[in-house]
Amino acid sequence: MKDINQIQNEIIEDFSLFDDWMGKYEHLIEFGKSLNNLDEQYKTEDNLVKGCQSNVWLHTEMKADKLLFFADSDAIITKGIIGLLVSVLSEQSPKSIVDADLYFIEQIGLKEHLSPSRANGLVSMIEKMKLSALACSAKL
Repeated sequence: MKDINQIQNEIIEDFSLFDDWMGKYEHLIEFGKSLNNLDEQYKTEDNLVKGCQSNVWLHTEMKADKLLFFADSDAIITKGIIGLLVSVLSEQSPKSIVDADLYFIEQIGLKEHLSPSRANGLVSMIEKMKLSALACSAKL
């Protein structure tokens, strides 16, 4: 299993292949398409990420000391963003998620190419994932 920084470095490398942001947005959308469909039973108020303009649901499960994230959104770019975060943080230990420095966001230029409301949503998604990891690490 790759660690968080290995995955981030691969993402930085992948995004560097695109010359413009149209290509990067298309690549981002692919991350959303790679998400497994989130079962309707998990599309609850509790799983809704607060602070996002569009609906983003994030469901967390613990399996063999690793955290698994399942997510969906009703907006294509937002779904790509949460898909990107899931690909980096899912199947990692709660401690490594809490301690993670998500430097890839800055390095691929994601934040500066998002609208202010999407950038706020990105921060909210990361906070919810880290809080879930913190809650799970307290149970270990």
